[in-house]
Amino acid sequence: MHEFALADAVARTALQAAREAGIEVVERVTVRVGELQRIRKDLFEFSLTEVIPTVAPELAGVDFEVEEEPALFRCRVCELEFGLPDLADAGGEDAAEAIHFVPELSHAFVRCPDCGSPDFEIAAGRGVTLESIEGRGGPAEASG
Repeated sequence: MHEFALADAVARTALQAAREAGIEVVERVTVRVGELQRIRKDLFEFSLTEVIPTVAPELAGVDFEVEEEPALFRCRVCELEFGLPDLADAGGEDAAEAIHFVPELSHAFVRCPDCGSPDFEIAAGRGVTLESIEGRGGPAEASG
C-alpha cells in the first residue's frame, strides 16, 4: 500500500526531526502532500493515526494535519501558470498515473493551454513535505 509506506516515512522523519529539535512529546505534525503524489488522503490519514502508532507508540494521539498542494505548471515560453484542472486533454487517467510515477513524463502528455508548448516546469504539487512539528519542548520546522 503506497499510503502506508508514505505514512511510515513521514512518521520516521517526524520522530527524527522532533528528537533533533529537543521535542520530547510530539503533539501535532503538519504534512503537505503534492497532488502529483496521487495518494488517497483518507488511507494516508488512517495509516498515520491508526497503523503507525502500533509500531511507533510515541506517535499515538498525535494530531496529523494533511494539507494538499495542487499541481502547478509554469510554461517556459509564455510564462502562464496552470494546474491540472486547466488541461482540457492531458491523456486521461493513464497520463495522470504515468505523471505520478515519473513526473518528467508530463511533457509527453501536457501542453500549455495558452501557447501549446510542452516546455514547462512543475512548480508545485510534487512530493511530500513535513511542514511543522509541535510538541512539548517547543515547535520545530523541518523539511522532508
